[in-house]
Amino acid sequence: MSRFTGHGIMIALMASACGSAAAAAGIERQFPSTRILFEPGRYLEFSAIYVDPDLEGEGGALAPGVPITGSTGDIFGAFSNLGAAYKADLTERLSYAFIADQPYGSSTDYPRSLYAGTAANIDTVALTGILAYDVTPAIKIYGGLRAQRMKADGAVPFLGGYTIETDADIGYGYMLGAAWQKPELAMRVALTYRPAIKHDFDTVEFETIESTLHVDTPQSVALEFQSGIAADTLVFGSVRWVDWPQFEIDPTNYPLDVPMVEYEEAWTTWTLGVGRQFTDRLAGAFEVAYEPATDTLLTLLGPVDGGVVTTASLSYAVGSVTLSGGVSYGWLGDADTATGTRFEDGRLTGIGLRLGWHF
Repeated sequence: MSRFTGHGIMIALMASACGSAAAAAGIERQFPSTRILFEPGRYLEFSAIYVDPDLEGEGGALAPGVPITGSTGDIFGAFSNLGAAYKADLTERLSYAFIADQPYGSSTDYPRSLYAGTAANIDTVALTGILAYDVTPAIKIYGGLRAQRMKADGAVPFLGGYTIETDADIGYGYMLGAAWQKPELAMRVALTYRPAIKHDFDTVEFETIESTLHVDTPQSVALEFQSGIAADTLVFGSVRWVDWPQFEIDPTNYPLDVPMVEYEEAWTTWTLGVGRQFTDRLAGAFEVAYEPATDTLLTLLGPVDGGVVTTASLSYAVGSVTLSGGVSYGWLGDADTATGTRFEDGRLTGIGLRLGWHF
């Protein structure tokens, strides 16, 4: 079981990224795992994912006597995410890591019905620097600073031709956590808190009207765990709570008396999987991510209420280099919007690769 101590099997990349695309308000694209802090020695990795969600809606009404007829068409575009991370030791007890990722994003575009032309794009890039200290061989504490760059634009033609475009803003935050581990049993539990990150944008609405916009990306708490259960077999998972009511987009000149984007409930995402070391070089894993429905009205930006994503992955090591790859398939939770449009039978597929190097 000690071969799992470095958590070398690919158990986080695909399920976390694709599961977030299925749920988490429809805009979270990458699960910020602390896995890299437990890699031995110096370690460098690069990752890439490609996800293709498919979701259509029907029905509803913009106003009394103004029905929405026909299908919206597929409203989600495929997307790719890149990531990189580096970890090294400063002393026997003190280590550090840098993580670059793309945590949030949206590529929503309504091709048909009265919604035609309604679109939203959100792009983020974040860099996190972390220090970790081994209080004892079993207890690790860690904390770090995070810089996050965000930019967005949107259009809602049926509301008088409304448009909005923001500048690029950099917000700052931090993260704190602690972990307990027993390496000889491949056992570990890590609890991490990340607060909201505030963004203040200069915006242009209706293509000519200058304004300002405040947006918070939400705070979260994550519990990650793993344990050896038999020779060369590992069970792993996580529970993650995200305070999505903190995320609200309420532009100054938006034509309605309600925010453009808001959420009534927080989301909790559960994951559980099993990994198996087949040989000294080859390992595999299977994971299921589940997010319960909140049964609330959702925004046109991401009308997905919970969901289930399954992921199968393999990892192959040659010397100090490990190549991991996985495929995911998921079911997007049915949802209703405030206009009465019903979104059902959504699906997603995804693939991912990760290259890791100990040196």
